[in-house]
Order: sequence, then C-alpha cells, then structure tokens
Amino acid sequence: MGRSWEECECFFDYYTSKILVIRSKKVGTLNRFTQALVIAYVIGYVCVLKKGYQDTDTVLSSVTTKVKGIALTNTTELGERVWDVADYIIPPQEDGSFFVLTNMIITPNQTQSKCAEQTSFYIIKQSILFFSGVRTGRCVNYNDTIKTCEVLSWCPLEKIVEPPNPPLLADAENFTVLIKNNIRYPKFNFNKRNILPNINNSYLTQCVFSRKTDPDCPIFRLKDIVEEAEEDFQTMAVHGGVMGVQIRWDCDLDMPQSWCVPRYTFRRLDNKDPENNVAPGYNFRFAKYYKDSDGTETRTLIKGYGIRFDVLVFGQAGKFNIIPTLLNIGAGLALLGLVNVICDWIVLTLMKRKHHYKEQKYTYVDDFGLVSIFGLIRHPNVCYTYCILILFGILTYTCVTFCNWLFKVVLVLYSSCFVIKKLT
Repeated sequence: MGRSWEECECFFDYYTSKILVIRSKKVGTLNRFTQALVIAYVIGYVCVLKKGYQDTDTVLSSVTTKVKGIALTNTTELGERVWDVADYIIPPQEDGSFFVLTNMIITPNQTQSKCAEQTSFYIIKQSILFFSGVRTGRCVNYNDTIKTCEVLSWCPLEKIVEPPNPPLLADAENFTVLIKNNIRYPKFNFNKRNILPNINNSYLTQCVFSRKTDPDCPIFRLKDIVEEAEEDFQTMAVHGGVMGVQIRWDCDLDMPQSWCVPRYTFRRLDNKDPENNVAPGYNFRFAKYYKDSDGTETRTLIKGYGIRFDVLVFGQAGKFNIIPTLLNIGAGLALLGLVNVICDWIVLTLMKRKHHYKEQKYTYVDDFGLVSIFGLIRHPNVCYTYCILILFGILTYTCVTFCNWLFKVVLVLYSSCFVIKKLT
C-alpha cells in the first residue's frame, strides 16, 4: 500500500527549470558548435537557399506556337514538290505541342476496289490480326506462283517497307518555331510572357535562340533543339520521335521584375533503348482525297513519320510573407532548444562525473504548504489588489469576445458585398 502511494505521488510532482553552469571546455565547445550548426542551417539553408521567409505560388501557363520553313522533295510518287507549313504541320494547332512531318511512305492512286492481299509471312500475320480489308472469301492470284485472299479495300494496298533513309524532308532541320508563353502567378497577381519588354519587332524578325548570343529569343531552330538534347536530327527524322521543350519560370518577386526570365532546356521524351526497340519513333497515317473527271474517288495514302515537340512549363514564385518567416524562426528556436537536450544527454551519460552532474541538476523539495488565501484576503491591500486583477480579467475577456464577434460580422458583410458585386 505504501509503495503504490509513492508511485501515485509522482503524478502530483511539479518540475521547474534550474540553471546549472558546467565549466567544461569539452561540453562548452560542443554546445557552441552545435548551436552554430543550427544557426547556419536556419540562416544559410532555410532562409537564404530555400527562401523560407517567402510565401510561394505555382505557375499557370498557356502556350501557342508558329512554325515556318520551306522544304523541297522529288519522289517517284509525287514528283517535284515544295512543302510549306500547311503541308507538314499536322494538325495546324495543338494544345502546348506541335508535330513536324519529316519522312513518309506514299501509296498513291488508291481506289475502292478488290485486290489480292500481300503475301510475306510478316504481312500474313499482320493481316490476320489487323486485316488490310474485308475478305470476300475468294482466293485470287497474287502473282504467277502464289494465291492469297481477295479483299475489298483501298487498292493497291499500302506499301509495307522501311521508311526512306535519309528522310524525305531532311530540310526540316532548318525550320524555325516561335513559342509564345504567357504565365501568371494568381496569388501575387503577377503576369509575364517570354517575349520580354526589351524585344521589339525588328529584333524578333531576325533572332534565333542561342545560349551565348540570344538567350532571350523565343524563336528556335528545330535542329538546335534536337542537338541541345544530344540527339542527331537526321537520324531522329527517319522514324520520328518526341522532344520536350522545357520552360522554367523561377521568380523571386522581392527582386525587380526584370530578373524574372524563362530558362529553356531540351530533352528527348520517347524511348530509344536499343534493347527495347519495338515500334520505335512516332508515325501515323493520313490521306488526301480527290475525284477523277469520271467521278471516281481516289486517294493518296501517306504514312507520316515526324517529330512531336511538347512544350512543358514549370515554375514557382516567392514573395516575402510574415507567416512563413515566423514559422521558420520558431522552428529555428525549437532546434536551438534541442541543443540543450543533446548536451544534457551527453553530460548525464557519457561524462566521467555524470553522477555528480546528475546530483547537481536534479533537486527534490518537499511540500511546505501554501499560504492561506483567506488569510491574505483579510489584508486590505491584498484584497484591493485581487479585486483589481479580477476586474481586469473580466474586462480583458469581454474585449476579446467583442473583437472576435465584430471581426466575424465584418467578414460576413464583406463576403456578402463581394458576392453581390459578382452577381451584378
């Protein structure tokens, strides 16, 4: 019974701080060194490097593109032909990306008719899975020695060959693209675009992006984009691929707005692993339709290969705000308090005189009783002081409650006015 009472009695113990000065160079050096590390972390890393005194916002962005360039081809199917932007940009506009045709396999003069399926083992396997037309159920001569199934399709059937190498539109490497990027940080009501204020019309008509000479020019040569990603344009143009144009807006809005400029980087996005090269590149089919003089519908089927450019915009803006500043200062002070805990643990566990330090650090005082409150109240000065304290507490509570109620009323009125203004 006595032991259980002693254990329960610990619940009613009160702990208060006690200052114990230990004159030890080892402990003192460790304490100051740890404090210096914490201060360096808070000031150097949190405040300076990570700008912990700022509130942040992520970027909202819109992107439009305009490609220019001319290419000349001379093929058996199409003859000599000039390709402009209306021919090789498919579709004309996309959301944050554009496609440039660089190579093609052309199957001209197809009409709706019946013909024999193609006959290599690969094509037979492919036709079983995908079919090159609707089978009529008849076997017809594919050539003098082989018969295949007859199909109702666009005949002659598409050519199954490897794309030309070098690519037909090899001149596409000299095409240029104007990338217009508008960004906004809504939290700070900040807007900007990548055509900077110092860029005028005359400069824009003659500049091409270069990291050394024209780092702010928004016009890019396609070959330069691919080479910045450590790729070869002519090799990539044969089967096509996907390129990423990355625009990063990291803005410190405590500094002049002219310091907030875009940074461009480029990388290839599609897979080019030589060990996993199934279905490489980027291609699709499209056709151009026309009618003969006798009304027969004819088309030219094109299996187009090309490079898709995806414009990816990232960014974060920061501006001074008292709330994150106080939070990081409070976290720094908490870390400084942790230094004392570490030093206490070292002193009480690892030092040679740890038992002596423990005796000096912890002192136990018995309960000598409290002075009777009623006895103090009988004294007029003490009674007067207590009355003033009670009245001051009541007054403070009333003021805080009233201010809280007034703040809520003002907030409701402001919200109502804002809603009414929006509706009208």
